[in-house]
Amino acid sequence: DKAASARSARHRVIVHLDLDCFYAQVEMIRNPELRDKPLGVQQKNIVVTCNYEARKCGVKKLMSVRDAKEKVPQLILVNGEDLTPYREISYKVTELLGEFCPLVERLGFDENFVDVTEIAEKRLNQLQQSGCSRVCVSGHVYNNQAINLQDTTHVRLVIGSQIAEELREAIYARLGLTGCAGVASNKLLSKLVSGTFKPNQQTVLLPESCQDLIRGLEHIQKVPGIGYKTTKRLETLGVRNVCDLQAFPSAVLEKELGVSNAQRIQKLSYGEDDSPVTPSGPPQSFSDEDSFKKCSSEVEVKEKIEELLHNLLDRIDKDGRQPHTVRLTIRQFSSTDKWFNRESRQCPIPPHLIQKFGKESSNIISPLVDILMKLFRKMIDVNLPFHLTLLSVCFSNLKDLPSSKKGSIGFYLKQMSPPSGSGK
Repeated sequence: DKAASARSARHRVIVHLDLDCFYAQVEMIRNPELRDKPLGVQQKNIVVTCNYEARKCGVKKLMSVRDAKEKVPQLILVNGEDLTPYREISYKVTELLGEFCPLVERLGFDENFVDVTEIAEKRLNQLQQSGCSRVCVSGHVYNNQAINLQDTTHVRLVIGSQIAEELREAIYARLGLTGCAGVASNKLLSKLVSGTFKPNQQTVLLPESCQDLIRGLEHIQKVPGIGYKTTKRLETLGVRNVCDLQAFPSAVLEKELGVSNAQRIQKLSYGEDDSPVTPSGPPQSFSDEDSFKKCSSEVEVKEKIEELLHNLLDRIDKDGRQPHTVRLTIRQFSSTDKWFNRESRQCPIPPHLIQKFGKESSNIISPLVDILMKLFRKMIDVNLPFHLTLLSVCFSNLKDLPSSKKGSIGFYLKQMSPPSGSGK
């Protein structure tokens, strides 16, 4: 059994995707004028992230706003207190990855694990059947290690690198976001290797380089899965880096931390991680948006809203839940003052329409357009000229379909079913 599990662990191909300066990228998508300018996203008096233009000038993540402004007076700061736009795009990324592969696990807003083992295995079989032995790596190989095409573990990971590139290309093509990827045989290693080359690059880790990667971490807290409190307890035992942890007597560690925790972190110190990629819960909202150079008539707005609704209703049908709230977001451009203004309005969806989601979707487009146009007119005076550069529709407050309502046949069958064990 141990040999079989070790073999299957070696066969796993896990991709870790980490989006570049995520909040800053979202802000640059929301306002393209911010591209190529040093940009920071501010929460309270801290710069929580910044784009690469700002980093080149010396701004760092989690720097105080005062220090960042002193360092780069031309730094543009955007308020990032409202997490809604980041959350929405984050779920879009996870949703997109789910179209490629069902095993996708979210890790915060900007990271996802994808277990592509099955896809890699299929492609490997196709390669073997075709008699083709050539397979090229996408991106970097950690340590510039030579690939052995006779080793199927190597070939699987190389195929994984090609899949990772396809995922990154899809995220960029569909959502305009760039990111880094790590490809390895487990979650721990794929996460550790993904940041080797930044931004917008990827790295594959072959098994022989695993120890170099893990021992290269300057501190044990850099090992994902070893938290702050455990780190402090390990430091009191004189354990500061991975080599210390590997060499530490297991019996002493088990006495200090408990058997399961001690065994878990010692395994992590050797790069061993058998935790599965666990698909995260369903998204909290469905949204779609369209950006353009100019939209300046009610007719155009109506057409664009209809286009967005067709795609969204299709996604909601597949999801199976019913939304209870709808929101419209616009981005307006002032040609005189050269500024962009983003504004949103939302309202509850009338109950008679909620019931039609998933059953009569084509019949609800017209009433939904009417609702969204009313929200639009609350933000824009249509009697005056206007210039829009973005429209976004979002359905939220998603709830499962009521399973056994009174009046449904399911409800009555439930009432009539005999008690278990009655023999009837």
